[in-house]
Amino acid sequence: MTTQILTASLSPGSLRRQVASMSGLGLKQHEDEISIEEPLEIRLRYSQDDKLREQSISITMRTPGHDDELALGFLFGEAIIAGLTDVEHLAHCGPPSPDKGLQNVLRVALANSVQVDFEVLKRHFYTSSSCGVCGKASLEAIRMQVPERPHSAFSIGTEALQTLPSMLREKQNEFARTGGLHASASFDQEGKILRLREDIGRHNALDKLIGSYLAEGLAEGGLPDCGVLLSGRASFELIQKAAMAGVRLVAAIGAPSSLAVELADEQGICLVGFLKSEGFNCYSHGDRLRP
Repeated sequence: MTTQILTASLSPGSLRRQVASMSGLGLKQHEDEISIEEPLEIRLRYSQDDKLREQSISITMRTPGHDDELALGFLFGEAIIAGLTDVEHLAHCGPPSPDKGLQNVLRVALANSVQVDFEVLKRHFYTSSSCGVCGKASLEAIRMQVPERPHSAFSIGTEALQTLPSMLREKQNEFARTGGLHASASFDQEGKILRLREDIGRHNALDKLIGSYLAEGLAEGGLPDCGVLLSGRASFELIQKAAMAGVRLVAAIGAPSSLAVELADEQGICLVGFLKSEGFNCYSHGDRLRP
């Protein structure tokens, strides 16, 4: 499943712009690469009451590229699809944007067997995004959504874990170019980074990573045999996505939030924060870390 993205520069995630940089020598004009931020609308086409219907369900600000993976990961995380077999077709639609020539609307046609409960979906969006909802209600909403996943014995040695930040930086091509993107990466029990996705939104980066496995038909039963590395902080929503995918170890370069720690503890996820070569903090289920 591939998606063609028309871009404004050599890199699909950035464009060139004249900037003025200040240094000890004064202002200097030069070209710099800037991360592109554009909206992506995800539209669902589905069957209901023997009629074909279509509805927009999400608009997210993202870095163009891997839009198909972003949509798959998002739909998987919201329990709309359980795997690639629930998707009949996926493609951009509508005219390109007038300024950059980007396709910013993606239509996902679901298989006829997939039933979409938009009332449940609306309630979940409210629970996970509204600051007026308490943490307990959010945890309960996720608890009802997370499916049963296969048992995982995934673990990693502490020394191998501490090598991941430097490897992540080496593989963040778009970040090296612009300095403006988050990354999510999967890694194995030996501490090898398996694949990486970048985006201006940390949630989108993780959706793209999970969606990349879905696009290959590798995530029907979740991703219990790899860990996930986050380039920034670990928020509740990111741990929610990891829980939906059956991931049992999440390591973040930044700090976790209190609700992220609570959710990780409840869902059996080993959560590591402030990961660097010198050490880290472990907030839950440290039995998955080997000395």
